[in-house]
Amino acid sequence: MEASSEQQKKSENSSSSSSSKLLLYSYWQSSCSWRVRFALSLKGLPYEYKPVNITKGEQFSPDFKRLNPLHFVPVLVDGDIVVSDSYAILQDKYPQRPLLPADPRLKALNLQAASIINSNIQPLHMVSLLKHLEEKVGPEESLSCSVEYRKGLTW
Repeated sequence: MEASSEQQKKSENSSSSSSSKLLLYSYWQSSCSWRVRFALSLKGLPYEYKPVNITKGEQFSPDFKRLNPLHFVPVLVDGDIVVSDSYAILQDKYPQRPLLPADPRLKALNLQAASIINSNIQPLHMVSLLKHLEEKVGPEESLSCSVEYRKGLTW
């Protein structure tokens, strides 16, 4: 019994140990980055945290631009694979401890909820969007836009 549990542990860790160390370029306050940190934790995948302070503009550095020309965090580097969209990161490469249910109906409902958050709610919390709104209409009007939008969310 002990040998088979040891083999299982090796099998569970083989996908992360067979590839390079995962590097996560992230900002601590970014909700997109938070989702990836949470997913890595749920899957038990070790990674090296590389802080990118987006309030100081570090995402515009030449080094970061080579990773993600769109200047967004998070960016996950897994060997020669660089993925810069939190929705796409970790979807299929590491099948142990799946993030989505196997049942197609439940999986679809989970993806639907994630899409709603990704498209409708999360943008209201993006530092770049909030700065842009403030520059265009001022801080009071920017806050008013966000409050009015949230009134439409009735769930």
